[in-house]
Amino acid sequence: MSNYGFEKISRDVTLALPKPVKPTPLKDTSLPSSPLAKYVLKYVERELPPQVLNHSIRVYLYSKAIIHDQFPQWDLDLEVVFVTSLLHDIATTDKNMAATKLSFEWYGGIISRDLVFQETKDQDYADAVAEAIIRHQDLGESGYITTLGLILQLATILDNVGLHHHLIHEDTLDLVNKTYSRAGWLNCFAKAIDNENHLKPWGHTSALGVDQFRDDVLANKLTYEKAAL
Repeated sequence: MSNYGFEKISRDVTLALPKPVKPTPLKDTSLPSSPLAKYVLKYVERELPPQVLNHSIRVYLYSKAIIHDQFPQWDLDLEVVFVTSLLHDIATTDKNMAATKLSFEWYGGIISRDLVFQETKDQDYADAVAEAIIRHQDLGESGYITTLGLILQLATILDNVGLHHHLIHEDTLDLVNKTYSRAGWLNCFAKAIDNENHLKPWGHTSALGVDQFRDDVLANKLTYEKAAL
């Protein structure tokens, strides 16, 4: 089941990856093209705003690059990473925010589990996606997480706040962010944070700091794209 990420790994990145290697540029930005990958991509293209869709694809490509350089021993299936990346923010839409009082990560996990299981009839696949999505903002240093959960955390916090950028080559950031524009992303995500905290003040997003997390997102100064010569 390790191809679905069901191996325990520390939530503490310094323990999970004590000796990062020098990253290499990502050469291949192609996306998985299996029937499930195509189905989920079409689904999120209908459901997500452009800024969130681009963010989700960037998360996949960051994950792909980081796994290649930093975790080459993993046999995590890239289709699984792609599907999880595409669906991780599915519950931030207005429709899904209004549908439940659950924290968006939890409801997103439920939606995604149902969708993946319906299409694959593979409970382990569906559980892996749901587990990672439910815990993708469960940041911390104690305990464990799945490898799929860890890479989703690393890639999302990189795109949102700029953390862990030493794990990825600057040319990869340049290529990915020029291919899948991040225009308007930080304000879009900051608004989603405020919306979640307003509608669901008990929600898990508050664990990251009711104002602090939004402020950290808006203060992201990482240069993702190289200046044109």
